[in-house]
Amino acid sequence: MKLVIITAIAEFEKEVKKILKESKVLSYSYRDVKGYRDSTEEAVGTNWFGAEMNETQSVLFYALVPKNNISLLMNLVNEFNDKQEAKSHIHVAVLNVEQTN
Repeated sequence: MKLVIITAIAEFEKEVKKILKESKVLSYSYRDVKGYRDSTEEAVGTNWFGAEMNETQSVLFYALVPKNNISLLMNLVNEFNDKQEAKSHIHVAVLNVEQTN
């Protein structure tokens, strides 16, 4: 079993749910969250937001996923991200779970 954490901009919520369903992840939790990005190190001309501190409406998904579903999930996320022209992507972290109850 793995703990999967997914973050994305709120506009990608439907796509994330679709990816989870296609990956056979039928139980998960999610919340609306505010994402922050400190752009003080970037030149103003390359900063997509045009400000130093940026707040974004985002979503955070988390689920306990069987190991054999992880590859498909990651492949679907990579396919989605590869098609994006925008700078924003779906981000996934997979963590080992020592014990569950």
